Amino acid sequence: MARFHRCTTALAALAPSGGRGRSSLTPRRLSELDKGERRRAFLHTAIAVALAWIVLVGVYYLVPVGHPSDVRAFVRLGISAGLFAVIVAGQTRRIVRAELPELRVVEALGVVLPLFLVAFASIYLSLSHASAAAFSQRLDHTRALYFTITVFSTVGFGDITPATDFARIMVSIQMLLDLVIIGAVVRLLINAAKASLTRTPGPSDQS
Repeated sequence: MARFHRCTTALAALAPSGGRGRSSLTPRRLSELDKGERRRAFLHTAIAVALAWIVLVGVYYLVPVGHPSDVRAFVRLGISAGLFAVIVAGQTRRIVRAELPELRVVEALGVVLPLFLVAFASIYLSLSHASAAAFSQRLDHTRALYFTITVFSTVGFGDITPATDFARIMVSIQMLLDLVIIGAVVRLLINAAKASLTRTPGPSDQS
């Protein structure tokens, strides 16, 4: 839990504030930008996504590994899911208020996806350190993150597999949540961008 909390705190420090004047921005499509503006917008998005990955993965590697019990692992997963939902909701609001909603979706996914992967990788890492028999081989930071990514991408090389019932339950939960991420969260963010681009400008937008 401490690992996930520090990840979200670090991201909050990097995220731009939604201070005054943000709601007065009129949403624009990428096709409406000239070549120079589009290049700068793409560069800004690439830097934001890269920073999100660097911060999250860096915190993941630096924070000490815990040794939770099965019950504490479930509690940790529930708290992580709640924090994840809050972050998704916050990213959705930022998309609606953004000047370039289409690129803001990319930035949001650049935060949401690594956050999801790091959250499960930290759980798998803790399980492996608590019991070496939890997986077919003992996990370190790199192996836990690698395993999480293979599960998310449905590649499943088979070199690392859950070996206990509890580990299998946690991996199964990730598989189900993978479908939620792909089928619901991505659609939610894209629909937020579409809604922002098609909404009727209010008085604050026209001032």
